[in-house]
Amino acid sequence: MKTPASIAGHPIHPMLVPIAIGGFVLSFAADLICLATGNGNPWNMFAYYAMIGGILGALAAAIPGLIDLLSLPAGYTKSVAVKHMSINLLVVAIYVCNAWLRSGNPQSLKLPMLLSLITVLMLLVSGWLGGKMVFEAGVGVDTGKPG
Repeated sequence: MKTPASIAGHPIHPMLVPIAIGGFVLSFAADLICLATGNGNPWNMFAYYAMIGGILGALAAAIPGLIDLLSLPAGYTKSVAVKHMSINLLVVAIYVCNAWLRSGNPQSLKLPMLLSLITVLMLLVSGWLGGKMVFEAGVGVDTGKPG
């Protein structure tokens, strides 16, 4: 099922998603290093800036993702797509709050690190739903057939 947000038959949304996922996972990895070493600098700043990159990447991926979602016919696949989108929007909202909690000179990073763990787990669910759309319904796959 070819999607309208594509370049030369290649869907744009999956091209941009790794930027967001990479930023969020790198941020969480920096949090884990910070916890393991007990050394805040430079890991807490790295986590913060990786998170900002993830947020920007997610917002960029959301635009073609929404265009693709709106092109899906009503039914099971669109329902999965709405769940996928809803989880991703919640993840971005939580990361925006997380970044705000980290800005300036935070007294404690316990809550932000917990939020990062929760959102990375949410990304796993969202990614599974995205894979379901691609591998079960062929969303974004150009078979050369119309519609």
